Amino acid sequence: MKKLLIFFIGVASVMQAQQKDITLEDIWKKGTFRADYMNSLNSMNGDFYSLLNYENGSSSVDKYSYESLEKVATIVDSKDLEKLQYFQSYQFNNDETKLILGLNFKQIFRRSFLGTYYLYDIATKKLSLIGEDIQRPTFSPDSKKIAYAKDNNLYIKDFSEYETVFKITTDGKKNEIINGITDWVYEEEFGFVRAFEWSANSKHLAYLRFDESQVKTFSMDMYGTGKYPSQHVFKYPKAGEANAKVSLRIFTMGSNKTAEITVGEYEYIPRIKWTKEAAVLSVRTLNRHQNDLRMYFVNAEDYSSKMILNEKDAAYVDVTDDLTFLADNSFLWTSEKDGFNHIYHYGKDGNLINQVTKGPWEVTKYYGIDTEKNTIFYQSVENGSINRGVYSIALDGKNKKLLSEKSGTNRASFSKNMHYFINTFSDANTPPVYTLRNEEGKVLKTIKDNAALKATVAGFKLSKKEFSTLNINGNDVNMYMIKPADFDANKKYPVFMYQYSGPGSQSVANSWNGSNDYWHQMLAQQGIIVVCVDGRGTGYKGRDFKKVTYMNLVKHETEDQIAAAKELAKLPFVDGNRIGIWGWSFGGHMSTNCLLKGNEVFKMAIAVAPVTTWRFYDSIYTERYMRTPEENPKGYDDNSPLNYPELLKGKYLLVHGTGDDNVHVQNAYRMAEALIQANKQFDWAMYPDKNHGIYGGNTRYHLYTKMTNFIKNNL
Repeated sequence: MKKLLIFFIGVASVMQAQQKDITLEDIWKKGTFRADYMNSLNSMNGDFYSLLNYENGSSSVDKYSYESLEKVATIVDSKDLEKLQYFQSYQFNNDETKLILGLNFKQIFRRSFLGTYYLYDIATKKLSLIGEDIQRPTFSPDSKKIAYAKDNNLYIKDFSEYETVFKITTDGKKNEIINGITDWVYEEEFGFVRAFEWSANSKHLAYLRFDESQVKTFSMDMYGTGKYPSQHVFKYPKAGEANAKVSLRIFTMGSNKTAEITVGEYEYIPRIKWTKEAAVLSVRTLNRHQNDLRMYFVNAEDYSSKMILNEKDAAYVDVTDDLTFLADNSFLWTSEKDGFNHIYHYGKDGNLINQVTKGPWEVTKYYGIDTEKNTIFYQSVENGSINRGVYSIALDGKNKKLLSEKSGTNRASFSKNMHYFINTFSDANTPPVYTLRNEEGKVLKTIKDNAALKATVAGFKLSKKEFSTLNINGNDVNMYMIKPADFDANKKYPVFMYQYSGPGSQSVANSWNGSNDYWHQMLAQQGIIVVCVDGRGTGYKGRDFKKVTYMNLVKHETEDQIAAAKELAKLPFVDGNRIGIWGWSFGGHMSTNCLLKGNEVFKMAIAVAPVTTWRFYDSIYTERYMRTPEENPKGYDDNSPLNYPELLKGKYLLVHGTGDDNVHVQNAYRMAEALIQANKQFDWAMYPDKNHGIYGGNTRYHLYTKMTNFIKNNL
């Protein structure tokens, strides 16, 4: 093992006698370790931002100066509105003369919801209803119209004269046709809900239409509190099954004409975005294997299309939101085609102008460009894969500058004109610190420093968090270790490993983390060493490290966790007969696999909401890494614990929410049945109607109590 960094949390060991132990009540009941976060701010025109504030049951949108951080105006206050006692969201039009105010939200899936929305005119103070139980109302650029979705159809409400409503589509039907809103699998795996976009001249509305009539239906019983359960029924394409047929359409105002657009052969349309030319739409398509991404420019006047960019990969191509068009319709794009994720500048004809960033490190976030100075702002891991820094660089790739001086995790929220940003810094021993900075990175003011939380934490018996690398299976992988605060190198301790391990993920990060970190600290207080290892397949160490798991998801990842456990067992202070592992979702699949395939190493495992066979998971995610079950049956079956339950020797706790629309409880039930038929004893817990997050009311406290007791009894 090669030590990289060691960070200390808490105070000197001589004071530990006066410090308190962490309890589950502290974590899940009292909110003892809750950090003070900044409200999500909305950057406005000029050097201003706005915040949604709540006070005494009312809500307001207030305007602040970046330069002073002082409030300069209240834009709207619900106390002044007869029809609204409060609102929960807001969005401006382009010139910030009007607002859409939202309330009464009803969750659908992870990112989607219905709501009631009003239009508010700032000058006249007029409030007009847009609609109830609608989705994603969006201003046209000329601010005269609002497009929105309702009951799987698209509408435009024109507020310019008589508040007329025009229904663009009429064929929307639940579980059959969706217009302008994504289906379940696009929402979950391509990460967006609103699938319609206004052109800059407000003349055209481009949208996606989903025909999911041939997609197979999944249903879940929801038990509630009544006599009979209800059924939640929705379309869910599993690996190898039929996807919704997605088509691109453009509706034109005035003529009221809708045209279906042809852009070659494809399976998915993961993004549409208008370019700087008002009549030119960019459209990205993917084949079913997701390794051939094409970007087309579509002319909305004559419906012609031209392929501008084509990116291929032996494994898969990631879809991002980094595409940025400049005034001349050249564009910025991120790609890992040179082995690491970097920023590229292309001409409007698709020819490469230059690669802006270069090096054996990853750009982890693209923030934007100051078009007046041709300066790009981004986040990267240039100072180590467990750290994040904020940088600026010229469009031509010169004059790179670090804007965040501290080593740890830095995140930036920029003003619309890129003149200011709020930097959020944390590391393993520092809760979030928010500072206002100018575009050169100069600190203008500390906004929040979480001093109260630091003082609270100092009163508890917390352990140091040691970061290092571990050489296993030919790779140096990142690891952290939390030892008991009263650690004695002459004693032997059990080890409890935590991981997620999903493609491109990271669990070993030099940042202030949340509830799981405090739980791990609580376990360390009770004499358990907690370890986390990011093996092959995880992110921020280059394309090859991440994509080595292609076609064999969880195979290499499992091998790395088993190898890491074997290396840990060699340490003089580790009891090699008492090593356990746990994980959630992908991590639950991993912990299950490790307990079975590594049954000579692991004594126990906890799996929360695990996938147990990729045959049960959705098409877009699974096939991105595995192709279809028909093409790759061994990849699916050789690494599914359903196929080798007889390997179970240790203690196993299986946990799932019965209302999980993402990783279906079917995975847990089939795992349970496989173990039963193999005559293997195990423990399990089902949480009625709970989704993939398994939370609500007392749920998390109950779950972590169960897991804590299981660890005490079996490790």
